[in-house]
Amino acid sequence: MKAKQPIIVMTIFALSLALLTPACATQPPAPAAQGNPGTIEWFGWSHFRITSGQGKVILVNPFITGNPDSIVKLEEMTKADIILVTNGHGDEGANDAIPLAQQTGAKLIGGGFELGSWFIEQGVPAAQVIRTNPGGRQRFDGITIRIVNSVHGSGLPKPTSQNTYGGPAAGFIITLEDGYTVYFAGSTAATMDMQLWGSAFKPDLAILPLNNDRDPVDVAQMVKLLRTDNSNLKKVIPHHNRVQPPAGATTVDEMEQAINDMVGKGTVEIMRIERGKVMTLAK
Repeated sequence: MKAKQPIIVMTIFALSLALLTPACATQPPAPAAQGNPGTIEWFGWSHFRITSGQGKVILVNPFITGNPDSIVKLEEMTKADIILVTNGHGDEGANDAIPLAQQTGAKLIGGGFELGSWFIEQGVPAAQVIRTNPGGRQRFDGITIRIVNSVHGSGLPKPTSQNTYGGPAAGFIITLEDGYTVYFAGSTAATMDMQLWGSAFKPDLAILPLNNDRDPVDVAQMVKLLRTDNSNLKKVIPHHNRVQPPAGATTVDEMEQAINDMVGKGTVEIMRIERGKVMTLAK
């Protein structure tokens, strides 16, 4: 019996380590059955993965390299069908979108035509890059991506003589096969255009910016405008924020209070999702 004790102790120790080690799902959830809802995951900063009900994988603003809050690595992200990048800034995913598109074969859409041209110049196969601008619409096997205006810059990490700037910044309105619609705002300020998008496209979920110096009233205005003729908008997720915000940064609590004051307490739910946790996209 004494000879078996070390094996038992080692087994218990290994099991304890497994329980203490946090799980990080780098592969997307298994494709849902026909008619099931899609899912969304947050990987830190502005990087999200949306998996549609039929298993299509959409990466949004994949900022991984240099992101202190990222819980994934570039080489682990082996599955993507569509990659969306709102503007040319590195922390919005412009740098990492290049190797991700190369290793997955995904279609790559930047906020502006010039950003798409820059992606091709940086080595992404032209057949994978969709060059477009705000006002554009792209459709992929039941998924619709609309490109909308963003009040923000689009400077490139490595400007070239051919592409000195990334063109217009953008946001994306993503409608999945079952009609569930996500508005990813990028880093925009509030704009009256949002009431047009709320009325026309009726997003169910809005992912809105909460950078360090964001005025929470600005975010509240976004919610108010997006609810124009749109009672579908029930959930809001903050992005572009650190897991542990620095001193003086605008907090999720401040954002929630401003939204409650402007549109009514309980009108929308401010989601505090954990990195890597799978959230169902259902009305």
